[in-house]
Amino acid sequence: MANISANDLRDRVSLEKREEIDDGYGNIVTGDWTAQFERDACIIPSKGGETVVAARLQSVQPALIIVRYDAETLTITPDWRLIDLRSGAIYNIRTSADMERRGRWWTMLCEEGVGT
Repeated sequence: MANISANDLRDRVSLEKREEIDDGYGNIVTGDWTAQFERDACIIPSKGGETVVAARLQSVQPALIIVRYDAETLTITPDWRLIDLRSGAIYNIRTSADMERRGRWWTMLCEEGVGT
């Protein structure tokens, strides 16, 4: 786990999930991506390792993205996606949890460059 402080939250991200729509026949279908909230974040691109290098060869960039822990960030699941508001990069969220189990930071393992 990265040792970060509030000063490291230099990025701004938007967290989105797909809206759920009733199709009128009792079925729930997924709609467009809808912004839920924005947070200051620390985006840490993965630097090395065999799987990271292999992913880069396929234009996939793994990253660890950390935001403050709060009631809204607790709702983030791998069904959501994250957008870096500065660069416009879109990340799929693979895992989302309080990795330290201290209620300070919410950590997401994400991938940029894969279909959403």
